[in-house]
Amino acid sequence: MGLRIVSFESRRSREMSALIEQTGARALVAPSMQEVPLHENQEALAFGKRLLNSEIDLVVFTTGVGVKALLDVLGTLCPLDRVISSLSKIPLIARGPKPFEALLGKGLRHVLPVGEPSTWRDVLTAVDKQGPVRGKTVAVQEYGTANPELIQGLTERGAKVLRVPVYRWTLPADTEPLRHALHSVIGGQADIVLFTNSNQIQQVLRFAQEEGLEKEFRDGLQKTVVASVGPICTEYLDEYGVPVDLEPEQPKMADLVEEAARRGPELLERKRGQTIVGAGTVPRPPSNDISSHDISGRHGGLPLLENSPFMKACRCEPTPYTPIWLMRQAGRYMKEYRDVRDRHSFLDLCKDSDLATEVTVYAVKRLGVDAAIIFSDILVIVEPMGLSLEYAKGDGPVIHNPIREPGDVSRLATVHQGDGLEFVYQAIRKTRKELPSDIPLIGFAGAPFTLASYMIEGKGSRNFIHTKSLMYNAPDAWKRLMTKITDSVIGYLNAQIKAGAQAVQLFDSWVGCLSPEDYRLYVLPYSKRVIQGIQPGIPVIHFGTETAMLLDLMKEAGSQVLGIDWRVELDTTWKRLGDIAIQGNLDPVMLFAEVPEIRRQTKRILDQAAGRPGHIFNLGHGVLPNTPVGHVKALVDAVHEMSNRSLR
Repeated sequence: MGLRIVSFESRRSREMSALIEQTGARALVAPSMQEVPLHENQEALAFGKRLLNSEIDLVVFTTGVGVKALLDVLGTLCPLDRVISSLSKIPLIARGPKPFEALLGKGLRHVLPVGEPSTWRDVLTAVDKQGPVRGKTVAVQEYGTANPELIQGLTERGAKVLRVPVYRWTLPADTEPLRHALHSVIGGQADIVLFTNSNQIQQVLRFAQEEGLEKEFRDGLQKTVVASVGPICTEYLDEYGVPVDLEPEQPKMADLVEEAARRGPELLERKRGQTIVGAGTVPRPPSNDISSHDISGRHGGLPLLENSPFMKACRCEPTPYTPIWLMRQAGRYMKEYRDVRDRHSFLDLCKDSDLATEVTVYAVKRLGVDAAIIFSDILVIVEPMGLSLEYAKGDGPVIHNPIREPGDVSRLATVHQGDGLEFVYQAIRKTRKELPSDIPLIGFAGAPFTLASYMIEGKGSRNFIHTKSLMYNAPDAWKRLMTKITDSVIGYLNAQIKAGAQAVQLFDSWVGCLSPEDYRLYVLPYSKRVIQGIQPGIPVIHFGTETAMLLDLMKEAGSQVLGIDWRVELDTTWKRLGDIAIQGNLDPVMLFAEVPEIRRQTKRILDQAAGRPGHIFNLGHGVLPNTPVGHVKALVDAVHEMSNRSLR
């Protein structure tokens, strides 16, 4: 007996059954809803009359089938060319590729597409780009249920919203398959449950409630793998209190089934505490706990992490596509992160291992990146070293007792074996358990120079006057300071590796303020000693900004991967540096451009890499606040798509 997979797909139920059975699993496909055309659609006809009278200022189209259905309805009102002519005179927004293609097919070329994942937030961002909508009439074509968040967002902007429903959902005429599916989940006869439409969960829960089985069904989902086709569907499931265990990189039905069949056994093992094999389930061996892994990232004897695209790229080995992760991929640009920050200070968030795990894992799941980086901050190490740290609102990190005189160095403690930072290691252990077993986790620390600069300046600086004064005027004190920081960072990073990190990154964000000669004399020996002190076999990424003139010296420090920013060209820089993996190097501000430009710039960088083994795509620095999440996801998707070697 293979995996038992339940799907609530309605429109493509036969195709879904075939896809599931091709994987060797047993399919139970129970249509959860049917589409009822509104043949006498008064709302659509009223919209058409107002459109023809030039009373509509902007239209948001949400689905491809909805576009076609709406035009069919309007075709009963007047010749379709009149409708198309009226639409061509006003801004049109398409939520995703399907409505965009449907509108293009009707000759409408001025449509603004909203890229994947095309959430209501992304739609509002597109609306804002069209200019203020206060006092204007904005029509929203709906297909199925309404999107209250989108409507509310438009209303808050002062728009007069005209909802244009085209279809409505109802339960299928034959509910017996749906009833059977409910009881299969409740009785433990289902291993994986697939959701391919954002409205399915609403209909399924509605039916479960009518049957008096909602609580039992929800309990049953806790013992199955819940798989969502994409971010929009996941958002709905989250809203209805159904946690999602799996979401494919591409929001497509075939990808969902393939990934569910591939990753389902391991995820189910984690949820049920038993090992799933081709012929059913067997008791789980006591030594196979996912938390007990060796430093190579092997779980249960399978080198899933070691042979992941990210880890192979770190070793300059060929990969099926270019891996991508992003600095600050869990950050203020995500509403979910801001919601957490509204309830917790930044330091509290760093020190709460459950919250740090939550935001780390969510970012990976939301974006589909190839590696996670633990949520923390480079400055958490300064507190156990004896400095007082505060994140002041509007001012960023502030150290209240900075190192300013040579004698101040003596009051600084060395953090041996990473002592005093257990909250970071707890977060790493918890995150490692929550991440998919083929997604590596990156630990990190500030490099000695950047940490020393914070400790001396007390906060951000433009000229680093205090830092350079101590460095030039008191070289012995500088040596003692850098030695204490170096020893502390080595212990800290190795403790992160022991807790479950597969790679580490050394952030030297401020080192670009130095000349090559100063770097060689005052920094290189300490950066080199940190990298040499890391546990063998663990990749180290060495990253700095504004380091064009320092990259050769940074390579000399000995890391396996060198991070570069956007101020250098990837191809000429890599040729200059020779045999080393390169991480980079899109300008973070580029993510504020439209998706076609993001894709163009992504292709430019991938073309410069030319498929050379050892390229990890990243930004030249962290994701900036207010960056559209949809643009970040579009970047990740573009990298995966354009670098896919199997398509060549």
